[in-house]
Order: sequence, then structure tokens, then C-alpha cells
Amino acid sequence: MSVVVYAPASTANVSVGFDSLGAALSPIDGQLLGDRVLVEAASGDDVIIENVGPYAHKLPADPKQNILYDCYHYFVKQYAEHHSKVLGCVKMTLEKNLPIGSGLGSSACSVVAALEGLNAYLDSPFNKEQMLIMMGELEGQISGSVHYDNVAPCYLGGMQLMLQEAGVTSQAIPHFEDWYWIVAYPGINISTAQARSILPAQYRRQDTLEFGRNLAGFVHASYSKQPELAAALLKDNIVAEPYRAKLIPGFDEVRSYAAQSGALASGISGSGPTVYIVTPVLEQAERTKAWLEQHFIQNEDGFCHVCKIDEQGTRVTGTSL
Repeated sequence: MSVVVYAPASTANVSVGFDSLGAALSPIDGQLLGDRVLVEAASGDDVIIENVGPYAHKLPADPKQNILYDCYHYFVKQYAEHHSKVLGCVKMTLEKNLPIGSGLGSSACSVVAALEGLNAYLDSPFNKEQMLIMMGELEGQISGSVHYDNVAPCYLGGMQLMLQEAGVTSQAIPHFEDWYWIVAYPGINISTAQARSILPAQYRRQDTLEFGRNLAGFVHASYSKQPELAAALLKDNIVAEPYRAKLIPGFDEVRSYAAQSGALASGISGSGPTVYIVTPVLEQAERTKAWLEQHFIQNEDGFCHVCKIDEQGTRVTGTSL
């Protein structure tokens, strides 16, 4: 028996919702922007791990340092505690399609694909809420703190608002289906820890009030289908982007180009260095992609995609890579 699970890339924060908002992304040309994991039966005393894909060479050579190793042993422990059953040995192959430290939820992709792969391999002994909690906890162990703004959209799809109250971790909010999200990764890496360390320890009261107003307004505009208002609120002049911008070469030029081209909004994806620009016009999206490829991408590791919000989230795609 074998199963392959695909987990899409995601943009966390979406500027206006620091640690509170995230969206799954899907290139309109059908390319994979996310990781795949193959889980299949094997024999032995421990999990067998293999890496393939364009960014496999960036992963640790030691299998015990691989994120899938932690996923397997974490899942085994949870499976034994909740179902009193033993998983047994499997082989897990990670097709790494996202660069590490890109701001597109790379670690979340691997965690979500691996854990959902193991769950699907066993005919889903855990429900979605249980899986989401497990994914957040494990990804938090890797990144240093538990944040669901990559894990939730990657797993559930759509645009997700983090709640973490009354037994509800995350819920989808409406999004504008005609918006194109152009995401560009320049080819350099920024660690989440580095991007968090640059932020202030405290914010002024008036800034926190503005942050809350903008996020609430964006959610309201999304529900009431007011794209102009939503786009006007899709910004971060307070919490993260003013500080993280200095970590991203060419970010100011990207913002300037977006404004001059008439784009709806632009910002940093997650902790960066990936940036995004939003437009409702496909022709403009293609022009923006060409500009970013020429002026923002720095090396052969970089890329740019025109995306829509991925509605499906993580899914089983077959039995072989």
C-alpha cells in the first residue's frame, strides 16, 4: 500500500493579519508550488527517508535531521496514545518543491504533507481538527513557536483566519476569486527566527488599535464583497513590514512598481523574502511577473508565479510520485 499527499504553499500574515491570517496558493499554470510526500510500506526498525525534487539538495544529509523523521515519530506517539495501535515501519519520500526560508510556508508544507500522508496511509484515524492541532504543534517545535497561519491554509485551503478559541483553531473567510496573487521568491533565505528578532518587543497603543481596525475591516470587506475597501486595508505599516523590508533587497522598488502599475496591493509573504502583488487583471499579472523576474529575482534559485487562492488545501494525489 502507498499514498501520495500534496500540500500547497501558503502566504502567512497577508500583511494585514500578522500571525492571524493566511492563504493557500496555487499557480494558474498548474505547476506544483508545494511539497509532496509518498508514504509506503517498508520493513526495518525505523522510518526510511528519501529526498527528491528541486530543493532536495538543501535538506540535511542525515535522515534523523530531516523534518520527516520528526513527523514520523511524533505521529507514532500520537497514534499509540490515542488509538493504542502501532504504526510499524514505512518509507517516506519527500519531494521538496519549496525552498527553505522562503516565506511560503516551506516547513509547514513538509509537516502537513508528511502527517496527512501518514494519516491517509492508515485510513484517517485522526479527524481534521486533531490533525490541525498536531501539525501546528510539530511545526511550532521546528520554528520555535506555534503559529497556524501557514499550517491552517496549507492544510485546509482558502484564506484562513486564526481563532484558537472555543475549540476552533481556524476558519475560512471569503476571498475575492478574481484576484491574482503574483508571488516572487528572489532566491535568498530569511529564517523565521531572524525575521522575528528584528521586530519591536512592544508597540504603541495607537498602533495596536490601527492594526485591529485594519484586520477587522479587511475581514468585514471580504464578507461584504467590497474589493476596493479590502484592497485599501491590505497593508502593514505597523507590525512587521516596516522592519522586515530592510532584510529584502529590492523590496522598496517592488512596492513602488506595484503602486505605479495600479496593483491593488503588495507586501511581504510571511517572514519574507518572497513578496506578493495583487491585481484582478490577468494581463497586468503577467506583466508584473515579467517585471519581477527581471528586477527582483537574484539567482537561479528564485522564481515567480501568478497564483490564485488554492481552495482545496492538502489532498491525496495518487499512489506514486
